[in-house]
Amino acid sequence: MSTYRLSTKFIHAGAEPDPSTGAIMTPIYQTSTYVQKAPGVNQGFEYARSQNPTRKALEEALAIIENGRHGLAFSSGVAATDAVIKLLNPGDEVIAAADMYGGTYRLFTRIFEKYGIRFIYVDTTDTANVEAAVTANTKLVWIETPTNPLMNITDIKAVAAISKKAGAWLCVDNTFASPYLQNPLDLGADIVMHSSTKYLGGHSDVIQGALVMNDDSLREKLYFIQKSCGAVPGPMDCFLVLRGIKTLHVRMRQHCENGIVIANYLRNHPAIDKVYWCGFEDHPNHEIAKIQMRGFGGMMSFTLKNDSVEAAHKVLSSTKLFSLAESLGGVESLINHPASMTHASIPREERLKVGLTDGLIRLSVGIEDAEDLIEDLKLAIG
Repeated sequence: MSTYRLSTKFIHAGAEPDPSTGAIMTPIYQTSTYVQKAPGVNQGFEYARSQNPTRKALEEALAIIENGRHGLAFSSGVAATDAVIKLLNPGDEVIAAADMYGGTYRLFTRIFEKYGIRFIYVDTTDTANVEAAVTANTKLVWIETPTNPLMNITDIKAVAAISKKAGAWLCVDNTFASPYLQNPLDLGADIVMHSSTKYLGGHSDVIQGALVMNDDSLREKLYFIQKSCGAVPGPMDCFLVLRGIKTLHVRMRQHCENGIVIANYLRNHPAIDKVYWCGFEDHPNHEIAKIQMRGFGGMMSFTLKNDSVEAAHKVLSSTKLFSLAESLGGVESLINHPASMTHASIPREERLKVGLTDGLIRLSVGIEDAEDLIEDLKLAIG
């Protein structure tokens, strides 16, 4: 499968005809347990928390589309993140991106810090900051690129080299880019994390997470955590993500096309102050994005010249096609207020330090007609 081009890989990854019926789509194995021929003698499946044929097909597909050897599916993106941190021990240190998804920050600070794991937050767009933060206790480096919601870009290859030298794992949250635009394992990352809820599922109808890795030993450690802690997705959810992956390439092409149109419209709008989108040539790390990504996607954020909560709320409440909602990556366009929604768990002073102001607005540009989306924004912004 690795020899096939992108579109072919996404359609055929993990898709083998069902051996009993010839069904071209992987069946939904809605079962909790499996009959054994004798004690300890089974057909590769014992209990559905440990293994499920639908989940197995999805995990194989996840590995293929990320150019990895092993894939693991979880009940959510946060559950996948949780599993990675459970690789660590009290006293271990994690270097993490200062600009990241609020749910990840909440998990790190409110759950794992009390178990003696230390998190050091740095601006990873300057890899010198990562190198300076390394200590003898550094065991994991965690980055998002592009970041949520400021669309910052980190040089994965450079950070991978720093992590390797430190003897630490590098995990990359690849949710915003998706495997269509970026493959961190090819650039030296040890683990790739996805909130499969987003672009992999693509239709705002499933909650799921994923991890992909190459190292066999790392896979066994993470599988043990998956099986022991039990944050696994159900077979129907696995079926939905498998189906979503089959159209990832065509959806991402349209997300990218619409992203270019909307980003440029916003940048030229007289009421807009700043647009955060890594496709602009004057984006601070645009050249890195060009090297490690195949396109720039449909995620972006912006601020109004009147950078007040009231002005932002007026826009957020006035769109018709852009639905005001959490999440991203679906076929429909969404508009979001990070300060009060996706990043509300981050203290205001911490948000302001990285530039996440109270008036910042985030867009997940869908695959509707771009002109209709522009008309919608035009009416909302005024």
